[in-house]
Amino acid sequence: MEHASATAIVDATGIVTGWSEGARRLTGHTAEEVVGRAARELLAEDPPGQAVAALKGTVVLRHRDGSPVPLALSACPVLGGGGAPDAYVITAERPGRAEPTLAGQAFQQASMSMSVFDLRQYYLRLNDVACRVMGVPEEALLGRHFPETIEDAEHSRGFNAHLRQVAETGMPVRYESFTGAPALNREHAWSIEMWPVRDDDSGELTGVALAAFDSSDQYWARQRLALLNEAATAIGTTLDVVRTAEELIELLVPRYADFASVDLLEWVLGADEPPTVPTGDIVLRRVAHGSAHEGTPEAAVHLGEPDIYPAFSPPAKSLRQGRAVLSQAGEPDFMRWVAERNARAPAGRPYRKGVHSMLAVPLKARGTTLGVVVAVRMSHPEDYGDDDAVLGEELASRAAVCIDNARRFARERTTALTLQNCLLPRGLPGQAAVEVAHRYLPSGSLAGIGGDWFDVIPLSGSRVALVVGDVVGHGIPSSATMGRLCTAVRTLADVDLPPDELLTHLDDLVTHLAAGDRDDEAAELGATCLYAVYDPVSRRLTAAAAGHPPPAVVLPDGTSRLVEMTAGPPLGVGGLPFEAAEIELPEGAVVALYTDGLIEDRDRDVDHATDELCRALTARTETLDDLCDTVLKAVLPEEPGDDVALLLARTRALGADRVATWDVPPDPAHVAATRQAATEQLTAWGLDEAAFVTELVVSELVTNAIRYGEPPIQLRLIRDRTLICEVSDGSSTSPHLRRAHAFDEGGRGLLLVAQLTQRWGSRQTGSGKTIWAEQSLEPLPD
Repeated sequence: MEHASATAIVDATGIVTGWSEGARRLTGHTAEEVVGRAARELLAEDPPGQAVAALKGTVVLRHRDGSPVPLALSACPVLGGGGAPDAYVITAERPGRAEPTLAGQAFQQASMSMSVFDLRQYYLRLNDVACRVMGVPEEALLGRHFPETIEDAEHSRGFNAHLRQVAETGMPVRYESFTGAPALNREHAWSIEMWPVRDDDSGELTGVALAAFDSSDQYWARQRLALLNEAATAIGTTLDVVRTAEELIELLVPRYADFASVDLLEWVLGADEPPTVPTGDIVLRRVAHGSAHEGTPEAAVHLGEPDIYPAFSPPAKSLRQGRAVLSQAGEPDFMRWVAERNARAPAGRPYRKGVHSMLAVPLKARGTTLGVVVAVRMSHPEDYGDDDAVLGEELASRAAVCIDNARRFARERTTALTLQNCLLPRGLPGQAAVEVAHRYLPSGSLAGIGGDWFDVIPLSGSRVALVVGDVVGHGIPSSATMGRLCTAVRTLADVDLPPDELLTHLDDLVTHLAAGDRDDEAAELGATCLYAVYDPVSRRLTAAAAGHPPPAVVLPDGTSRLVEMTAGPPLGVGGLPFEAAEIELPEGAVVALYTDGLIEDRDRDVDHATDELCRALTARTETLDDLCDTVLKAVLPEEPGDDVALLLARTRALGADRVATWDVPPDPAHVAATRQAATEQLTAWGLDEAAFVTELVVSELVTNAIRYGEPPIQLRLIRDRTLICEVSDGSSTSPHLRRAHAFDEGGRGLLLVAQLTQRWGSRQTGSGKTIWAEQSLEPLPD
């Protein structure tokens, strides 16, 4: 039937009173057959109610030969003398007719999908692109409700909701959607704009128009860029080869691949030098894989096991050629590869059906091939293309650098751990004064392993000693001296010497060691050391240095600085004094002790490196271990020429609610009152079970201080991991255990203290001495 338009006149009662020649050509009915009949008799089906009310919309007439004729109509009322409509002039046209206007032609030929709906979301017009997207001609959609034409219920609800929003509010809507369409084999990104259509004369809302631009190319370009940006932060968060490979898999699956694996050459996981890539079959070791579907990763290859890649396989080709290799279903090598994989898989666990595309990309870093990344698509509808290969090579390049960094670090770390297991403390003791983290990196230079060392030593009164040192020279003599100094410092720390006095004794030891060995190399023996004591009750740090760099302190407000102190001569020089510096620290401050290998290098300025250290220490990290890594990464030279030891300690404080102090008059009559006060304090702390032993300890220590010591006398209880009882007096004479004879009236008290408490001891103070005893607060086992 030729395209045409029609005009009819219908009176107020619905009777046809006029019929044009165009109407006859469209419907086949002549004017004689129609005029005088009810207009409703010409309809093949009832029109939408909204179209009747608005006198505008799509209706379906019945042709004279019985076939349906969809027409888009509009009506214009003819007003009588009283202002009420006496009749309606109805114009109608066949959908798809040749557009008589330039605007109509532009609508029909637009490069984007454009549609017009009435106010109830029924189709009124579609252009050619919209019909192609929907996969049906315009006649199949005109007059139909939009939700009926879409199988995707979720997309239908969202799209329909926006149409209703525009129809109800009269305001335009613009949004982006990622979905498919009936005639498209994959999901597309759409930029959609909907706007209201109004009558030119009355301004009344008559419909909703939309334009949908297919922005899939831009969308996927943004996705690739976002994936690259994410890779910069998500890959290489740890210096671990396997974890780095896992991070790459987590990035690829499921956005880039349904299944992906990382396989490395055997030498990467060992200490061997990289060999050349073989020309035939290649043996790789699977370190990571992941899948978006259960049953794949393929059961033929387990994590940690070796795998043989035949020479014909795309991964082997990728390794040999040093570039990405694409392979699609139907290609001989691809089908042969899938068949080979399935033949090796256990029964019932072949490659998932639907695998249709594979991309193999070599892992290359610094000109060396480390392994291969394999990505497979199954449910993802599109094959890998050239853009995917470029993206895959970029991701693999970044991952390869991170894997190579992790491999290098692992080799150095193995050496460092071996040294630590032999010479350094085998695990730091538990204490509550500070939270600690440490790093020790052995030198990679030809000079050999040096003598850097560190230690954390619990002291009485919940205090802790932080030690770091560096023995001059390299090799076995330096390592042996380091071990001696570690033991000597622990022995002197048990005596509870102040930092400056401890270094004086340590200096004498190094001098004797050098003098006792006639070897010329040993005669040059020397060392540096920093010894610091932190008291969580007073929150004071006391430190002394022997030729060692001063510690750095980071306060909770984020400021950092070096502790001002006088660095004495290195150990072994002899004859010169050491001075102690004392500072008060708030809770949560971080103290950094380090060896000179962290900041000194032949090509570096020490002051600049120290400034870098202070800046790096202010980095916000979740843990001290993370801060250690941050500092080493920011300050450490790329290839350190000396060993590096770093010890970080975050201070804790014991508040007034955990410490109780009493001044005791030098009169035995006050012992009972002091004992009672201590018992009441234990009750307040909820430590009634420790009252019996504490009463005995307080009685004995206070009584001894009154009888044998000198004023002032003070009792202090500290509730920490243990319950600590301290009695101080002005005498420097320390008590000692003795065994009482059968008829002796005294001599048993201190022995009881030693038997009933976890440990006890004494320390010298500036005004006398302190006797202390600790009780465990852990319940006894049943």
